[in-house]
Amino acid sequence: MFSFDDAGKQTMDAMLKNYADMAKSFQQIAAQTSDYSRKSFSDMATFFETLATTRSVESAVELQATYVKTACDDFIAQAARVGDLYADLAKSAYQPFEAPVPAKAAGRNANAH
Repeated sequence: MFSFDDAGKQTMDAMLKNYADMAKSFQQIAAQTSDYSRKSFSDMATFFETLATTRSVESAVELQATYVKTACDDFIAQAARVGDLYADLAKSAYQPFEAPVPAKAAGRNANAH
């Protein structure tokens, strides 16, 4: 026999688990972003320290070109990592709805015949 109490408890348990998973995902995104920001700032400080000691325009331009290439590559890699984390977050958020929807659709198709 169907019990609304059991269904409500199961739904609440699934929601709480989902919220916990989402919070964990947001923490991972924040940690990843914080680490990247810290590394980016450190790299920039090192670049300026090195730039201040250059003796020629050619070496300054070469140093700047190297820094810009490295900074862009690091940013693209970071964007990919954070994108993957957001994709995992979306999958996690959708997961509680994944099982009931196909089961409900299968029940409707069986009743239609």
